[in-house]
Amino acid sequence: MKTKLFLFIIITIFSIALLSAYAAAGSPKEGIRTTVDSVLEVLRDKSLSLPDKKEDRRSKLRSLIKSRFDFSEMSMRTLARHWKARTPEEAREFIAIFSDLLVGSYIGKIEAYTDEKVIYNKEVIKGEGRYATVSTTIVTKKVDIPIDYRVILRDGEWRVYDVVIEGVSFISTYRSQYDEVIAKESYAGLIKKMKEKLDELNAM
Repeated sequence: MKTKLFLFIIITIFSIALLSAYAAAGSPKEGIRTTVDSVLEVLRDKSLSLPDKKEDRRSKLRSLIKSRFDFSEMSMRTLARHWKARTPEEAREFIAIFSDLLVGSYIGKIEAYTDEKVIYNKEVIKGEGRYATVSTTIVTKKVDIPIDYRVILRDGEWRVYDVVIEGVSFISTYRSQYDEVIAKESYAGLIKKMKEKLDELNAM
């Protein structure tokens, strides 16, 4: 009887803590809306569209994106079974390179979008309030593009750990690609390819 009472108290305290954290973090959808709207504001800023302002524009975009994404979580999910074998130094290196790659790729894709409309559809809370999915739609002149943001409640904020565009998960795609490289070559071979890709993005 005492054991059941103890478990009930622990579960209650844990639930209250989660609810408090959720309340402090606000709505997952509002968090995504704030970041996406800020990104669009930068893209629509004509003073940043000039050729000599390219790096300033990208610097602002990188800052906005990195403030919302949880690259540690994304890195762990991407490397999956290979993550545990990494040393602390290797883990830090991977997170640094992977985050720059993701941000660079994301910026390269969104810089073409300036006049499109973003519809924020719904949010679904799960995992005892620690996880959520925010569904959005980019409305273009030719087609509507569904984009889901998978977020985790971390340090009082909702942070993105995966982006699903038209049903295709960023993390699943990278995980499959990286797993294949590691299997055919090695982890060192993967890092080499990632650095080469990053150099290509930085040169664009």
